[in-house]
Amino acid sequence: MDSYKGRAFLDTTNGYLTLTGLTAKDSGDYSINIIGTQIASGEIKLRVLVPVSNVVITPDVTETMEGRTVSLNCSAKGSFLEFIWTNGSIPITVDGNRITQITAEFSNKLIIRDVLRSDFSNPIFCTAKNGLQSEKSRPLTLTVFYGPDVVTINPPNPPEFIKSKDDFNLSCSAASKPDATFSWFFNNQLIKNSGAVLTLKTIEELGLGKTAGDYKCNAVNSKTTNTRNSSAVRFSVIEPLSGIKLSGPTHTLFAGNTTANLSCQASAGKVMKTVWMINNVPLSPSPRVVFSADNSLVTINPVQKEDNVNFMCKLENPVSQEQAEYKMEVIYGPEEASISGVKEVDLKSSVILKCSAASIPPSRFTWKLNGSEISEKTNEVVIEKPKFENSGTYTCEARNPSTGKTVTFLHTLTVKEEIDDGLSDGAIAGIVIGCLLALGLALGLFFYCRAKVPKEGYTVGKRGSQEPIESPY
Repeated sequence: MDSYKGRAFLDTTNGYLTLTGLTAKDSGDYSINIIGTQIASGEIKLRVLVPVSNVVITPDVTETMEGRTVSLNCSAKGSFLEFIWTNGSIPITVDGNRITQITAEFSNKLIIRDVLRSDFSNPIFCTAKNGLQSEKSRPLTLTVFYGPDVVTINPPNPPEFIKSKDDFNLSCSAASKPDATFSWFFNNQLIKNSGAVLTLKTIEELGLGKTAGDYKCNAVNSKTTNTRNSSAVRFSVIEPLSGIKLSGPTHTLFAGNTTANLSCQASAGKVMKTVWMINNVPLSPSPRVVFSADNSLVTINPVQKEDNVNFMCKLENPVSQEQAEYKMEVIYGPEEASISGVKEVDLKSSVILKCSAASIPPSRFTWKLNGSEISEKTNEVVIEKPKFENSGTYTCEARNPSTGKTVTFLHTLTVKEEIDDGLSDGAIAGIVIGCLLALGLALGLFFYCRAKVPKEGYTVGKRGSQEPIESPY
């Protein structure tokens, strides 16, 4: 053959065939026949490897959408080429179904059906190799458009009631390439100029939220033209309560014959619950205590002395609560008076007589002793050093200047000398012993004197003259 002329040499002694200046065309199956006493033959396959070069990936498109088909063709120069595809550094598995390939002498076509975004999440490489060497292509980046996926609203479960002017927003998101365009709907009505975030400020400025309603988010992909809606979230916007005032009667209240109306209102915010308390105890309805239908008004008819307490109303709505107090004053009394103090006192003790009579306003007091008015004008009479003239009947008069009612109470006080409470047993015993000793001493002295007196008289004066003196005994 002319192609081997000058390049092929056969050694007939051993059958060696030597080829020089090899080219790719020299590749093929070679056979030898040996003819002698016996006939023998043999075959060998020769592959002349050409270095790998110019590995290039050519896609049929530069961008696509999920679900479509993409073909990638990898071409290279060389001989006896083998092709390997990788997604980043991970080999692409050819399953013969969704991913297939067609191999030619100098190329390999990779066909991907029902494209997924993950198929091109990393750069694609094609490596061509033979037994001599390998070479990797430049990375191929192919854009896959997808979405929008499931559209979600955050927070997904907002509270039923949102406080007006609070720091509250609704945000919408959905996996999409390119990024989705978002719009919001309130009860299926488009909210203009809305985006991925819907602020509470926008909701209130548009007059929405005053009643409970459904908010939905719509996402649109400009490339895939797909559109998708979120699930609805529902809430209403409520203004917090402020300016609470508990108002009571301005006229004077008299126990037993006056009616009192108490009103509890807020200047701003919707009241959804009203609770009434007296001295921190719930106020209950009764024949005398009547509540209005919305609990904003309490009528007490008639008022009684027990109504001299602190009334409190508490207004509530789901986002706030406020309370106010009112001190009611009911005029009554004075009721039955009484005087506390001792009934007997000695001259050395002090005396305090105290008069009391339940009354609002407080009673004015007048004191009398045995019917005559004394100077004390308070509810107490203090006597530091009692005298006998302080004894007698004390009268306390308690008068309520508002009701004009007066009540009196009598108290008898006796002032007497200091009472001897008697001697102790020891003192009495000492006195008895002393008396006995004195008596014994007197008797002894008597007998002693009698023994010393002579039985005959004696003479006084001149010697010799004697006058008899009789003993006085």
